[in-house]
Amino acid sequence: MRTIGQRKERPIGLLASGTLLAEGARFNDEMHLLPTGGMTFIPKGVYRFKTHEDANQHQLDCLAKGMAKVAWERVNERNG
Repeated sequence: MRTIGQRKERPIGLLASGTLLAEGARFNDEMHLLPTGGMTFIPKGVYRFKTHEDANQHQLDCLAKGMAKVAWERVNERNG
């Protein structure tokens, strides 16, 4: 396994830091600028599953449907 780059670990403190809050807000804004940053692909609601495997399968199904929808929209956008 190769390690690429380095990540600076942030210390966990007892008091909140305005700098870290601003950094988190900027990260959140950047994530929403990605092509699918505003989508989670999982419909709103309360879900109850008997097993973790069922929950994981539901998540994968929603993700696959969402990705297919985005791909379909992009193809139609190019052809339209």
